[in-house]
Amino acid sequence: MQVLVMYYTRGGNTKKLAEAIAKGVSGVEGVRCVLKSVDEVTKEDFLSSDGIIAGSPVYFGTMAAEMKAVFDRFVGIRKQMADKVGAAFATSGDPTGGKETTIFSIIQALLIYGMIIVGDPMDATGHYGVACAGTPDEKTITNAIKLGQRVASLVKRLKK
Repeated sequence: MQVLVMYYTRGGNTKKLAEAIAKGVSGVEGVRCVLKSVDEVTKEDFLSSDGIIAGSPVYFGTMAAEMKAVFDRFVGIRKQMADKVGAAFATSGDPTGGKETTIFSIIQALLIYGMIIVGDPMDATGHYGVACAGTPDEKTITNAIKLGQRVASLVKRLKK
């Protein structure tokens, strides 16, 4: 079983959050985590993953063009992605900088791919996904780990 954590980052904060999510995925026995920036992601990464967690900084209230390009590039395999687990995360430079709309833009793409969408667990924030303004603080890192664990655990349950 495998979960792909893919991200786009410009200043490094989204990568830091992705690394924490990957730590959570890797902490679930029997689940392999592949952590890649969007420019490294291949079609095979999509096809061989049972879950995808995608993250982007806020760009005009939506995901970065580089993230959207990945979803656009692999649209031909979207039927093969059906019933895999999907989740999203976002970072911004401002507390009111559009993190939720960015998460929703990623969720929309995952839904179009036919994926089963999950947010972060109830013992984190119980919302749409992990997000932060600026550098992820300790609480955000903890919640990111929990999101990774949740997705990996659900992948295991669905694969049984």
